[in-house]
Amino acid sequence: MALMDFIKKQFIDIIQWTEDDGDTMAWRFPMAELEIQNGASLTVRESQMAVFVNEGQIADIFGPGMYKLTTQTLPVLTYLKNWDKLFESPFKSDVYFFSTRQKIDRKWGTPNPVTIRDKDFGMVRLRAFGIYAFHLTDPKAFHTTLSGTLESYGSEQLEGQLRNTIVGHIADIFGESGVPFIDMAGNQEEFGRALKAKLDPMFQTYGLSLDSLNVQNISLPEELQAMLDKRIGVNMMGGMQAYTQFQTAEAIPLAAQNEGGLAGLGAGVGVGFGVGQQVAASMAQALNPAAAPAGAPGAVAPATTPAPSADEIVATIEKLHALVGKGMLTQAEFDAKKAELLKKLG
Repeated sequence: MALMDFIKKQFIDIIQWTEDDGDTMAWRFPMAELEIQNGASLTVRESQMAVFVNEGQIADIFGPGMYKLTTQTLPVLTYLKNWDKLFESPFKSDVYFFSTRQKIDRKWGTPNPVTIRDKDFGMVRLRAFGIYAFHLTDPKAFHTTLSGTLESYGSEQLEGQLRNTIVGHIADIFGESGVPFIDMAGNQEEFGRALKAKLDPMFQTYGLSLDSLNVQNISLPEELQAMLDKRIGVNMMGGMQAYTQFQTAEAIPLAAQNEGGLAGLGAGVGVGFGVGQQVAASMAQALNPAAAPAGAPGAVAPATTPAPSADEIVATIEKLHALVGKGMLTQAEFDAKKAELLKKLG
């Protein structure tokens, strides 16, 4: 009876894996109750590796090529099973194939802004994203740490962990660099290299090689970007005072259309930034462009700006201090304007 069972039993004489997708990284050859014929053919294609596992213990590992499975080509398995050198009977073993093809254009990004200390803006929140590429190099490490006895293991099961690990190092890289946000766009390649160096050991523990990592964009959240754009506009105009003068000149035609508009405009700007005389002159000319120059017969004397009250000066200082908190005014500019306004109190 045992002889008939042996005769009826099916044996495997060809072991191979034809990859049908680009996602699977590990695949277990379907053994069921079958046994491998001694002298069977093992085909490992380019960009593949194969591993024999005996009772949970990794035995022989094969790179690309075609092999005849014998005690000579399976030295570790032969040792584990205590085979004789002339052993010819079928045997059982788990066989796993691993894809070593490079996984490219894998995306990473910060789902939420990360907070870092910036020497220009203090504490800022940044967003960053980019791409990376990797491939499997050590099937033993990959099998023991990730895929295990699963029938198949795809890259989508792994990439969430990889992305989160990359993002977890972003704050460290930006903080350690000491590069201000304004200069980060010009240092993205250097950031990519530094981040890759930090991540290489982690990838190696999984049996992977991190082939490349690129930082494609570094940006601020929308509300902070809007504040930065406003500050850049102030600097482009030559500072806060020049920017205020420009805004005043833009507002004069609109203020002239409203009753009392010019008076309010002159008082507010004159108190805040010490340009009352210039504003008053601009107002007079806007109201009467054909007026004769000062000193000419019949010329109207220019209006004088009333001295600001103590409450107005204090309110202006508070408004300027709020602009410092929003990054629209530097501390030095604020201190200068504050000193100037406090003199008027005396």
